[in-house]
Amino acid sequence: MAREPRENRGGNRRDRDEAPEFADRLVAINRVSKTVKGGKRFGFAALVVVGDQRGRVGFGKGKAKEVPEAIRKATEQAKGRMIRVPLREGRTLHHDIEGRWGAGKVVMRTAPQGTGIIAGGPMRAVFEMLGVQDVVAKSIGSQNPYNMIRATMDGLTKEQSPRAVAQRRGKKVADILKKPEAEAPAEAAEAQAEEA
Repeated sequence: MAREPRENRGGNRRDRDEAPEFADRLVAINRVSKTVKGGKRFGFAALVVVGDQRGRVGFGKGKAKEVPEAIRKATEQAKGRMIRVPLREGRTLHHDIEGRWGAGKVVMRTAPQGTGIIAGGPMRAVFEMLGVQDVVAKSIGSQNPYNMIRATMDGLTKEQSPRAVAQRRGKKVADILKKPEAEAPAEAAEAQAEEA
C-alpha cells in the first residue's frame, strides 16, 4: 500500500494551524549577555503574548542575537502553547479568580459591561489578546513581567464555565446559575405557610 506524502495526510498541518488569525503583543525585551574568554556577547530576550481575541491566548519567550529573531522565536513558542478560556457573553470572565506563579500573585474579577480592561502592563496584554473587554485585575507581589504573565495564565486555566460545571455534576446549567439569595426567601415563605 503506497503511503501518501507527509504534507497531504490529514490536510496540510501548517494550513490548519495558521487558519485562525492571531494578534501578538510584545510585552518585554531584555538585553542579555554571556561572558566568554574574549569579553561579553550580547543577545536579546523577548516576551510575547499571542491570541485570537476570541478566547484563545498563549505566551512565549525567545532569545537570539538580534531582536527580530528573538521576537519570531517567542511568537512561535506562544502559538504552540495556547490555551482556551471560556468567556461570559464573549466579553468578561465567568467568576473571580486568583493566579500564582512564584512570587507573582494576581487577582482577576468579572466586571459589568462598559468597565473596560482595568489591569496593568503585562496583564493588560493577556486580556487584550484573549478578547476580554471588561475585567478588573490587580497584581499583588512580583512586578516581573514573566511572573505576572505566568500567574495570569495560571488563573485563567482555573476558570470554568457554568456549562462545564453542570456537565461534571450531572445537573442543568440553570441549576448552577441559580442565585442562593433567591432560594432563601422562598424557603422562609414555605416555613411561614407551614406554621399557619
